[in-house]
Amino acid sequence: MAIMLKNKHVFTLLVLVILIVSKSASARDQIQIVGSSTVFPFSTAVAEQFGQKTSFKTPVVESTGSGGGLKLFCSGIGEETPDITNASRRIKEREFNKCIQNGATPVEIKVGFDGIVMSSAKEGIVLNLTHLQIFNALAKKVVVDGELKDNPHRLWSDVDSSLPSVRIEVLGPPPTSGTRDAFVELVFENGAKNVEMLSAIRKRDKKAFEKIAHAIREDGAYVETGENDNLIIQKIKANPSAVGILGFSFFDQNSDKIKGASIAGIQPTFDNIASGDYPISRSLYFYVKKEHVGIVPGIEEYISEFTNEETWGDEGYLAEKGLIPLPKADREIIAKKALSFEPLIM
Repeated sequence: MAIMLKNKHVFTLLVLVILIVSKSASARDQIQIVGSSTVFPFSTAVAEQFGQKTSFKTPVVESTGSGGGLKLFCSGIGEETPDITNASRRIKEREFNKCIQNGATPVEIKVGFDGIVMSSAKEGIVLNLTHLQIFNALAKKVVVDGELKDNPHRLWSDVDSSLPSVRIEVLGPPPTSGTRDAFVELVFENGAKNVEMLSAIRKRDKKAFEKIAHAIREDGAYVETGENDNLIIQKIKANPSAVGILGFSFFDQNSDKIKGASIAGIQPTFDNIASGDYPISRSLYFYVKKEHVGIVPGIEEYISEFTNEETWGDEGYLAEKGLIPLPKADREIIAKKALSFEPLIM
């Protein structure tokens, strides 16, 4: 009799646990998306189409920056955590490990390409820059007379006499931004490699090199503007001497108000980025939490909408918003993997 009572109590406890878990899992009926400000307009466009085409609620999309989004995404599973995070760079190994430690399995979906544009007002400063010139203008420490010193350059012409005698004032994203991560990796690292002293440091100590190559000056020449690309556009329109660091989609949507600097003589255009000719290009992603699929309604349908040819294809509505599409063969492979929810392996 005692054994039967004990088993009954265990059964009751299990039922209560199942009910609690079930209630928690199904408490939210709206997809929550966080992450990159660069991917934000694409994700928002898909969310709006998804809300119109299906019976599901329109997903909530927040712009938190790639790093901020991945931090939230990888914090665990459950209704308090986001289902999807957008990223303008690939997830880092330490972020992936944090996800796995917290029981969240990321499914990686590459959605297209983007360029990073050094932008100014239509009537503003005209620049044709190299990676090295950008590094010497914005790095925290640069080599001067054979020594590594705090950046002394105040004018663009201090960096190179061929550049305008205008004060260096660059408005850009904060450390949580994937655009900033990509900018220092694609521009600063390549620029620093062209400095003999720094190249020698890289050969003997890669971490020491990256510490120098990734550090942006903090003396007012570079101004953090938060995760708000529209604010950068407003500020460079108001100041003809200012330069803003923007994703191509934001630049493209505002090309009637601003212009882009050439990088190594190449203009930031759709075709130049798609061909790989433009030197500051990167891939865009979003990550889906596998544990939430089938729990939070609509995730599969949202991915299906995003990976539809009418959405991310060459003539899709995201291309009209500035997304540089992946090659068709790549889109077919990625769409198939995405809809089968293959876990990311690093």
